[in-house]
Amino acid sequence: MGIESILAIFFSFVIGVVFGGMAIFLFRRMMVNRQLRIAQRRASRITAEASAESKKTLDEAKQEAEKIKSVGDAEYRERRTELQRQENRLSQKTESLEHKLEGLEQRERNLSNKEKEAASIRSELGEIRNRQLKQLELISGMSTAEAKQIFLDTIETEMQDEISRRLRELEIKLKEEADKKAQEILAQAIQRSASEVVSETTVAAVPLPSDEMKGRLIGREGRNIRALEQATGVDLIVDDTPEAVTLSSFDPVRREIARLALTKLILDGRIHPARIEEVVNKTKEEVDAAIYSAGEQAAYQVGVHGLRPELIKLLGRLKYRTSYGQNVLNHSVEVAHLAGMIAGELGTNVALAKKAGLLHDIGKAVDREVEGPHAAIGADLVKQWDKSPEVVQGIAEHHFETDTASIWGFIVAAADAISSARPGARRESLEHYLKRLKELEDIANSFKGVEKSYAIQAGREIRILVKPEEIDDLGAMRLARDIVKKIEEGVEYPGQIKVTVLRETRAIDYAK
Repeated sequence: MGIESILAIFFSFVIGVVFGGMAIFLFRRMMVNRQLRIAQRRASRITAEASAESKKTLDEAKQEAEKIKSVGDAEYRERRTELQRQENRLSQKTESLEHKLEGLEQRERNLSNKEKEAASIRSELGEIRNRQLKQLELISGMSTAEAKQIFLDTIETEMQDEISRRLRELEIKLKEEADKKAQEILAQAIQRSASEVVSETTVAAVPLPSDEMKGRLIGREGRNIRALEQATGVDLIVDDTPEAVTLSSFDPVRREIARLALTKLILDGRIHPARIEEVVNKTKEEVDAAIYSAGEQAAYQVGVHGLRPELIKLLGRLKYRTSYGQNVLNHSVEVAHLAGMIAGELGTNVALAKKAGLLHDIGKAVDREVEGPHAAIGADLVKQWDKSPEVVQGIAEHHFETDTASIWGFIVAAADAISSARPGARRESLEHYLKRLKELEDIANSFKGVEKSYAIQAGREIRILVKPEEIDDLGAMRLARDIVKKIEEGVEYPGQIKVTVLRETRAIDYAK
C-alpha cells in the first residue's frame, strides 16, 4: 500500500472525527435548548401558581384584617361605654362624699359646742364637789387624805380576804386532785407489792444443850468469856436464863459473827482461848462472804445490775441492820420494788427508780462509823461508785433534808413511807412513843389561840381545838401550816403526821 493510500485513510479519519464532533456538539446543543425550554415552561407555571396563591393569601389577609377591625371597634365601643358608666358612678360617689363631709363638719361643730358645754358643767361639778368635800370634812371631822386612806385600807382588807378565800378554794381543789392522783398511784403500787412483815431485835440469844455449858463458856477465872468478848467485840451475858446465853452489841455484824462462832464452839465442845480465836477468824470470813452474797441476791431480786462490788458489800451489811425492828435489807428491796412501780405509773425511768430505792438506806451500813444523817452519808457513798445523778438525788432527798427536792426524791420518799408505815412493819419503845406524843402536843400548845390538842392514831394525827374569838378560818389554815412546819423541823417520826385544826363557834343562851 502506498503513501497516497495512507494519507487518504488519515484524511478520511480526520474528516470523520471532525464531522462526528460537530454532530455531537449539535446534538448536545439541541438537548440543552430543549431542557432550557422545559425549565422556562416550569418557571412560568410556578410563577403563575405563586401569583395566584399570593393573591388568595392577600384576600384572606384583607378579610381577617376587616374582621379584627370590626371586633376592635366593638370592644372599643364597649370599653368606652364602661368607662362612661364608671365616670358616672365616680361623680355620684364624689357628690355623696361631699354631702357626708358637710355632715361631718356639722357634727364636729356640734361636738365642739357640746365639749364647751361639758367643760362648763365639769367646772360646775368640780366646784360642787369641793363644797361637798368641805362640808363632809366638817361633818366627819377628818381630812380628805385621811378618808381616802381609810377607804384604801378597807378595800385592801377586803381584797386580802377575797384573795385568801380564792387561794384557799384553789388550794383545796389542787390538793383534792393531787391527793386523788397520788392515792391512785400509791394504791396500785401497794396492791402490786405483797411482802411479809418480819420484826427483828437487836439482841441475839444462843441456846445451850445444858446449863453446864455456861461454866465451860466462862472458863477458868473467866478466860474463855474474856477471849470471846475480845475477839468478837460483843458482850456475852450469862444470867439465870435456863439453857441460853445472850449476846449484846451495837454492831449487828459483830453480833452475828459472835452468834455463829459461839454456836460452832458449843457444837464442837473444844472451848479454850486459842480455839475461840481460830473459830472467830473463820466465822468472820464466812460472814463477809454471806454479806456479799446477800447484797448480790438483793440486787438480782430487784433487777438492778452493774453495781460496784463496794456497793454490793455495803448493801449486804444491811442484812444485819434493823430500824424500829424492821430488817433494813428487806426494807430496801421492798422500797426498790415500790419505787419502780411508782415510776412506771408516772412514766419515768423505772431502772433508775429501782436503783435509788435499793440504795436509799445504804448510809445505815456505816452510820455508826461516820457522823451525819444516813441519807447524806448514803448519797456521798453512792456518788463515789455510781455516776447516775438521779440515783444520788433520790438517796439524798428521800427524807427531805436538802434544800431542793426532785421527782426522784419524792418517788423514793413515797416508797419508803409505804414500806415503813405499813401496820406491824416497825415498832418503837413505849418510852419513845409517849415522848413523841407529848412532843406533838407541846408543839401544838405552844401556838397562840390553841385551846386544846390531842395526839391520836398512834401519833400519826394531831387534832387541835382553837379559840374561835382569836383565830378565824384563814388563821386556822395558817396555824395548821405553821404547826406542820415546826413538827417537820423538831420531831423525828416514821411516815407522816396529819394536822387537823378545828374551829367551833357555840351560841349558848338560857330560857328563864
